[in-house]
Amino acid sequence: MPLNVTKTFLPPLEAYADYVRRIWENGWITNGGPFSVELEDTLRTRLGLSNVVLCANGTMALQLAIKALNLKGEIITTPFSYAASVNAIVWEGCAPVFADIDPGDFCIDPQRVEAVITPRTSAILAVHVYGLPCNLTALDDIARRHRIKIIYDAAHAFGVQVNNRSLLTYGDITACSFHATKLFHTAEGGMVTCADAGLARQLLLLRQFGHIGEDYYGLGINGKCSELHAALGLCILPYLEEICRKRKQAFGHYQQMLSGLPVNVLTIPEHISYNYAYFPVLFSSEEEQQRVRQRLNERDIFPRRYFYPPLNRLPHINGSACPVAEDISSRILAMPLSHELSDAQVEEICSIIRKEIAS
Repeated sequence: MPLNVTKTFLPPLEAYADYVRRIWENGWITNGGPFSVELEDTLRTRLGLSNVVLCANGTMALQLAIKALNLKGEIITTPFSYAASVNAIVWEGCAPVFADIDPGDFCIDPQRVEAVITPRTSAILAVHVYGLPCNLTALDDIARRHRIKIIYDAAHAFGVQVNNRSLLTYGDITACSFHATKLFHTAEGGMVTCADAGLARQLLLLRQFGHIGEDYYGLGINGKCSELHAALGLCILPYLEEICRKRKQAFGHYQQMLSGLPVNVLTIPEHISYNYAYFPVLFSSEEEQQRVRQRLNERDIFPRRYFYPPLNRLPHINGSACPVAEDISSRILAMPLSHELSDAQVEEICSIIRKEIAS
């Protein structure tokens, strides 16, 4: 069997079948059914959030955030993320402006953010890359001083805490992805969260055609989460601690096996409670990265270039140069990491890396 960069966790089939049976019995498939409401309430309590609005996917979460904040003009964002981060900006009629990244944590560099702010800047859309927090203090200070909004893309950061506070509680709005490749998932899905109750109501209205019952309040689209997706999320939540524990074990074994090699791996600060979503390895050159990748592929092991190409180089984006992101993007590989990854598999991967670096 191929060993891919991740493996979707699926709960026991009989557990999900029980939820599906209840959906069939009540005939409520979508439009804010009981499981969608239950999942919103459970996530709000579990993550210590003020307001949770489930939606169809993580890209939709970003689009709803941009629309709810009524953003226009330029939005400053990172070149080092998945395409959804910048596509949502363009799709909503705004212009992405790239600020290069910090080579230490791969997140957007606050100094470079401030350098590209113009009178047309309406917001910062920052990504917690690999689940590690951005420089929250610096970014929030910049947003406050320039009177612009800040959206955090937390697609990788479910469950992460900073000084025992949920990372999802920062900024004006935080968007999450519940895609099947994520630590917690609903197959397809996502959520937006914010502290402001009025903003949360606006997000809710935007998600469901602008109306509640027979009362219409404005423009909206269909961004809802179905009962089938919400039920899957509810099935997975009880296993989340075990999933994180197993991923942490594999993460630590990678660190141990790669210790002493001339590669860079994530360092988790003491004040961060991490979710072990990714294990990226930064090699000394693109040639070395490609050679390692080729040897792993020959053994049916498939790491991914998260994230390549950098977003400023996408064909539909006219982005300025971001030399740090472009360099890191060319040299990084996310290694396989999942709840099922064994010590023996980690050792095989690291043995191949060690051999190729030494050759």
